[in-house]
Amino acid sequence: MQLLLFRFLQQHPSAHVLLEGNTDERGSREYNIALGERRANAVIDIFRLAGVKPQQIRVVSYGQEKPAAMGHNEESWRLNRRVELSFEAIA
Repeated sequence: MQLLLFRFLQQHPSAHVLLEGNTDERGSREYNIALGERRANAVIDIFRLAGVKPQQIRVVSYGQEKPAAMGHNEESWRLNRRVELSFEAIA
């Protein structure tokens, strides 16, 4: 699956991907924004190693603002620590 994504981006230089960094609820807002950004930037490295151009990738960090799970336990925290990927409009 990832290989197909990388190939698609390589073959369509006008295509862009948005990496959204997310964290669990623990920690301050500022800490979680920075952590979400670091998390998304780690994924950028994988894209770059696969040959995707840096200008095709955009990062945003939501920190704890967009939880995937609403609980206050290990399972919820695990689900909330993530990077979500979406495509942006192809010009």
